[in-house]
Amino acid sequence: MKKITQSILNFSVTRRTLTAQLGAALLGFVSLTAANAEPLKIGYSDWPGWVAWEIGIKKEWFKEEGVDVKFEWYDYVESMDAYATGQLDAVGMTNGDALVTGATGKPSVCILINDYSNGNDMIVAKPGIETVKNLKGKKIGLEEGFVSHLLLLKALEMNGMAASDVTIVNTPTNETPQVLASGAVDAVVAWQPSSGQALKVVSGSKPIFTSKDTPGLIYDNIYVSPESLEKRRDDWKKVIKVWYRIVAFMKDEKNTDEVLEILSSRVSVTPEEYEPFLSGTYILTGEEVKPIWEKAEGLGSVYGSSKISDDFNVTFEVYEKPLETEKYLDPSLTLEVLKEMAE
Repeated sequence: MKKITQSILNFSVTRRTLTAQLGAALLGFVSLTAANAEPLKIGYSDWPGWVAWEIGIKKEWFKEEGVDVKFEWYDYVESMDAYATGQLDAVGMTNGDALVTGATGKPSVCILINDYSNGNDMIVAKPGIETVKNLKGKKIGLEEGFVSHLLLLKALEMNGMAASDVTIVNTPTNETPQVLASGAVDAVVAWQPSSGQALKVVSGSKPIFTSKDTPGLIYDNIYVSPESLEKRRDDWKKVIKVWYRIVAFMKDEKNTDEVLEILSSRVSVTPEEYEPFLSGTYILTGEEVKPIWEKAEGLGSVYGSSKISDDFNVTFEVYEKPLETEKYLDPSLTLEVLKEMAE
């Protein structure tokens, strides 16, 4: 009787232990499921390479891929601020601006290269100024420390000039058209849509240098928080898969009208008005992006381009010390997705 009683006691203890373990496991599963139930929050703004996400949103391709995402629309600078304060899991930024956000706010990791600027970033000069060399002794309106500043310096360098040859007037990018129209400056540096607006409001103005003259200076990418990337790597791969589905759709000429309709509706302009914005952005295919992900010097590599941006940021005291730029770049997810797509 004693043995039977002890057996029953042992069974009871074992059952309680198993119940506790199962309960803990179930609680962990529920917690994990709850965490994964949260949508990936991605900040995007008015740039064709990021507005292009609208195609995947409208066509519900993220749902088809099995990933829950929430795209949140911001002005560009506000999107970076939202990321830095932890409101977003990821955000669309240029490779140079991601370094600024990392040095002064919150580091991030680039997992996807959307495009490079191919003319949308411009130096727009008032009538009478025909070349970059004509800018000597002139006032230039631009937002200091941002890609417009870097574009100007590159233009000056390519024309044998230095920063000291011009006077920079610090101007928020969205105010550059009004500042040029006021006559307070002789030229402005901005990206679309501000650069296009400057051309419209100042009769006879013209672009005298654009990002098309220096491809690879400005890469437009998706940067993810290291924490989100570690926890939800598979979900981010699904986001990348949707992106290349978007790219394929955009590259098919029979879809051009629909692409322009979707993108233009996001920013409340007509498809005809939006078309020049899209043509000034070089959307990269999977094959085209592979060499850009290779480590090399110069603008043909996102590593080389980011190093150039880092040098610029330190030189102009955007932040104090050089960053380990390679930590901001992770090609592995994109390369895995492209390999799987090819199989």
